[in-house]
Amino acid sequence: MDAREAATDWPRYPDLAGKVALVTGGSKALGAAACRGLAASGVAVAVNGRDLAALKEVTGSITAAGGHALAVPSDVTDPAAVQQMKERAESELGPVDILLPFAGGQGLPTPTTQLGLDRWRAVLDSDLTSVYLTVTAFLDGMIERGGGSIITMASDAGRRPGRANAAYAAAKAGVVMFSKHLASEVAGHGVRVNCLAPSAVLNERMRAAMSGSQIDELAHSFPLGRIGQPADIAQAVLYLASDASSWITGVTLDITGGRVIL
Repeated sequence: MDAREAATDWPRYPDLAGKVALVTGGSKALGAAACRGLAASGVAVAVNGRDLAALKEVTGSITAAGGHALAVPSDVTDPAAVQQMKERAESELGPVDILLPFAGGQGLPTPTTQLGLDRWRAVLDSDLTSVYLTVTAFLDGMIERGGGSIITMASDAGRRPGRANAAYAAAKAGVVMFSKHLASEVAGHGVRVNCLAPSAVLNERMRAAMSGSQIDELAHSFPLGRIGQPADIAQAVLYLASDASSWITGVTLDITGGRVIL
């Protein structure tokens, strides 16, 4: 865990206390910060991922801080595995009120001519189909209960051309439109759907691939003069999950330090 994240003084949203959230891709970086932020407001969090050690670290840190977390490892590109994840989370924690399908992240630059069909399909499965599978597993329950907040994870790669590979850009653009379409479709049932589209956020991959000077250089390329931190994303999650945003649905929030201005 990044020291800055460990020291985060998470804002408290009292209306979130007692609710249940499920976060796919919750074992690292952005997803992990969202899990910790939600838990700090009294949310019981089901944390999904495939790295068992990372899952243990996230759930352990939440429990140590007095929160309630459950590890639910699963491959969210597999419909049967997603259903098993849902059943376990809801049997142990209760019906899910807040759903964050954040799993994905296959954006490494690759020329389109070198992607190949297998890679194209794998990226779309990881970053778009997984969102569909996760959302549809939980959506009927939210509709029946007359409420819920779904917060999807896109990227600035889905908002403007950049260095990410074309499959990832297409998948994230798909997440944006899927979220808008779904928000319109289920608003009458009291279910809100919003989307986050961050730019460069400090994570494990960035630390491994870039030197400190390279990260500093990247930071200076943003109008606000820094790259994002996982807590920047988690703060947006807390707002969109809470009643503070009760009249907001169908929005894509660009968390990009001023790089994407629409």
